[in-house]
Amino acid sequence: MGKEQLFRKFVAFTTSVHEVTHELTKDIKPEDITPVQYSILEYIAVSQPVTLSQISDCKHISMPNTSRELKKLTEKQLCEKFEVAEDRRKQLIRLSEAGQAMMDRAFCEIGDRFLERIKNVSDEELADIERALDILHTKVFYEE
Repeated sequence: MGKEQLFRKFVAFTTSVHEVTHELTKDIKPEDITPVQYSILEYIAVSQPVTLSQISDCKHISMPNTSRELKKLTEKQLCEKFEVAEDRRKQLIRLSEAGQAMMDRAFCEIGDRFLERIKNVSDEELADIERALDILHTKVFYEE
């Protein structure tokens, strides 16, 4: 298979990832936060601690809008900012205790949905999926 064909398969794969992610996370967020706020919290949960610019860049949200949404999440006591000891100008963001508990509940539900989705997969296929994910993570989705 040529690299162009491989790229087309990759595009189809990433589209499927987005579709499955939507299915797994549908109706997960609490009603008192917006989808954008949930997306930010999900990113923080997986990558914390993070900077404002990392959130803005990864979620494709302008810096002013990211700052505004983080302020709302901080007011709801779901995340918190803290200074880096070596550079007090730099602020990092992490989930608060309440935010972590909320995301733990969300990930538990998502995990249940994922397990339901793979319930008929054989042990050999599970091993293949794990190897494939490891390869994708190290060769395609790594950070430079």
